[in-house]
Amino acid sequence: MICQSQSVISPGAGAHQAGSAGGPWPGFSAQPVRAAARSSRTAETRLTAWRGLWLAARMIRTATPDDIPLIHTLVRELAEYEKEPHEARATEEQLREALFGERPAAYAHIAVDDATGLPVGFSLWFLNFSTWRGVHGIYLEDLYVRPEARGGGHGKALLRELARICVERGYERLEWSVLNWNAPSIAFYEAMGARPQDEWTVYRLTDGALADLGSS
Repeated sequence: MICQSQSVISPGAGAHQAGSAGGPWPGFSAQPVRAAARSSRTAETRLTAWRGLWLAARMIRTATPDDIPLIHTLVRELAEYEKEPHEARATEEQLREALFGERPAAYAHIAVDDATGLPVGFSLWFLNFSTWRGVHGIYLEDLYVRPEARGGGHGKALLRELARICVERGYERLEWSVLNWNAPSIAFYEAMGARPQDEWTVYRLTDGALADLGSS
């Protein structure tokens, strides 16, 4: 790190003339110092980005049909964590058709322990569309990491992979829902730059109300 006093490097100061008052030596210019600092920050940013991609490549893989029993189990574990196990009614057959049928409706990634290769979590997502942006986005239906693996970076790696897909394909939104009481997850999401859409309220028709409206 190069440290200089404010009299040497200050906004708009430019280069000091040779022998001018306040200059550390004749002919000193602040520009190379600033350029070196910018270059250092850029290199550090790139290194961090490449490290993130490397970790994601080790931790995350695309789900395969053989993962259906695992995904089914993880969905039920997530429902237990969210205190609504009775709502997790999807069968393995339904998940297989949704993920790997003739016309897939959703997609999934598996998080694995980078040391053992054992599965520790998953994400399940599908495409939505914004009439304002005019492009697709990703809606993240489920994100779950088993308790014993939390803090190991798997959740962030799953989100990073979805963000990478968005950037690569030109999607402009990555969205999901979180329960209001789930403070650890909320803090985790906001630390990555996600922001709640407080001006919107989610509505849902299901079960009897959906049947009544659909048959009226």
